[in-house]
This record gives sequence, structure tokens and C-alpha cells, in this order.
Amino acid sequence: MANQYTDGRVETRVDNYTKFWQKDLNKESETENKNRLDSYTDVVNGYYDGATELYEYGWAKSFHFSRFYKGEGFTASLARHEHYLAAQMSLRPGMRVLDVGCGVGGPAREIARFADVNIVGLNNNDFQIQRARRYTKQADLDNQVSFVKGDFMKLAEQFGENSFDAVYAIEATVHAPTWEGVYGEIMKVLKPGGVFGVYEWCMTDAWDASNPKHKELAHAIEFGNGIPEMRSLKKAREAMVNVGFTVEHDEDLADRPDEIPWYYPLEGDIWKAQTAWDYITVWRMSWSGKLVSHTAIRLLEMVGLIPKGTYEVGESLKVAADALVKGGQTKLFTPMYLAICRKPALEN
Repeated sequence: MANQYTDGRVETRVDNYTKFWQKDLNKESETENKNRLDSYTDVVNGYYDGATELYEYGWAKSFHFSRFYKGEGFTASLARHEHYLAAQMSLRPGMRVLDVGCGVGGPAREIARFADVNIVGLNNNDFQIQRARRYTKQADLDNQVSFVKGDFMKLAEQFGENSFDAVYAIEATVHAPTWEGVYGEIMKVLKPGGVFGVYEWCMTDAWDASNPKHKELAHAIEFGNGIPEMRSLKKAREAMVNVGFTVEHDEDLADRPDEIPWYYPLEGDIWKAQTAWDYITVWRMSWSGKLVSHTAIRLLEMVGLIPKGTYEVGESLKVAADALVKGGQTKLFTPMYLAICRKPALEN
């Protein structure tokens, strides 16, 4: 029987998370891939029940990557990345906006302040929703930002068609079983003429699915990040067009000639920290930082203070960090394919 925690976590799905993959990622087959796609809610919930607190400890309450200027602080960079998306979407005061896959609400709170919009955050994970509501109340933004549980493959069923002025997704729709499915639902809930902005996780056009090394890298990213299936950037754009969006601008921001790469905090090299405070963030990703945090996780799990399986999810995050750095260095992966899309307006 599932062990349901009062905070919304379910022990069995945390413990079962790693079972969706072969222990040897080189032995992955279409059978495992199909199983993950069919069970995407269990994959994602198992991962985030185990990983959410680790994300907050090791990263921030905004679960995404960002570009860096030389000397720019880590949290400032995260906020700028969120502001950039809001600006590209031309969000305006009073707009009703949907955040698809909102995590614990970090971007929603930041964008609400920045653009003075009203945001509904959608999430299918009870644990994250509880934390998002608590943090938002603490920030005195609960009259402007709200959170609901739901499935991003059933948006129209939950909200009705033509319900939002704008929709955005930050590194979230990669968890969908198909991009056409989730983008199609976003299209439905947008008002005619509404805008959709996304930072998408993709394998770049340099990635070759027939190359065993490339395929292994994609599987490592999937395993370490709760993703049923990694897909190419080309397929993301095709999906947007296929469901009827007009793509007004798209660009892989990781291709910008930035002196400081987006993945630098994952490398764990404290000498690359851009500010004094960032030494702590970068240290957490170093070998000694990982040793401390993962030892603490093992002890907490042993005494029953966190769900069984959290340690294994934490171990998968080590795989994730190595794979994401490699993907960034080889230009085979991007976490910031930016697309600004428009739903056609009604004809007069």
C-alpha cells in the first residue's frame, strides 16, 4: 500500500522511480521508452517527490537554467532569464497568464512582480503545490498568483477554451509524452491572438539518434531529470507549427557566445563562481558538496524522515549533472530553446 505523507509525497512512487530505466542505460530499448511515455505522470511525480527538496537546497526555488554575464550572481541570472521571457512575450499589467509546470512557483512569483500580471500555476505534484502556496503567501502574492493541480495534457478540460491571455512554460513541457499533445492543449486555452512563450529542453540539431554515444547521453539526461523521452529541437518547432501556432521568434539561447556557460554551476568548480555568495551554490555541486548532501539524505531516509527512494533519486541527479554538462560542452543539448508563438486572431 502507498505510504502517503501529509505533505503530498507518496513513498512508493519515489521508490519506484529508477525502475522505469535499465540499470545499464546502454541497454535501454523501445519497451522502456514506451512504458515511460505511457506512465509519464508516475515518472514525473516519482522524480519530483524525491528531487524537489534537493533542487531547493542545491539550486533555488526556480528550477531552471539561465545565461550568465561575467560577474552576475546566480539568483540575479535566474530572475533575468524569467524577465527576458516575460519581455519577449510582451506581458502587460492585468493579463491572465498560465504557468504550465510551475514547480514551487519561483518563476510565477518573479514574473508576477515584474510584469504585474495575474498568474495561475499548474502542477500535477501535490508536494510542490503545497510548497508553492506557502512560499507565495510568505511573499504576500497570494492575491496575484494561485496554484492548481492538473494535467497539462488536459488543459482545455480543466480551464475551458480561450481562457488565458498568455501561457508560458519554463523547462517543463519536456516532461510531456508528446509535444503536439501539450502544445495543442496550450493552443486551446489561449484566447485568439494570445501568446505562448517557452524555454524548451531539446537535443540540438547536432544530435544524431542513430549515434550510440548520442543516444546514451539522451538517456542519461532522461534518467537524471524525470523525462520520459528527450527529443530534437527540430521536432519542438514542428510540433508548434503542426498545432497551429505562428512562431514569431525562435532561437537556441545556448548558442549565444556567452563567456560564462549556462552549465557552469553544475561543474562544481568553486573558482568559477561569479560572486562570493555563489561559492556556496557551486560548492554544493562539487565532489565534497555532493558527499555531504548525499550522506545526509541517506541518514534521513534510514530514520524515516524522508521517503524511501529519495537517496536513489539523489543519485540520479549526479548522473543528470554530468550528462547536462557534457551535453552543454558538446552542444548536443540545450535547456533554453526559446520560442514565442501566437495563436491566430479571429478574422473580422
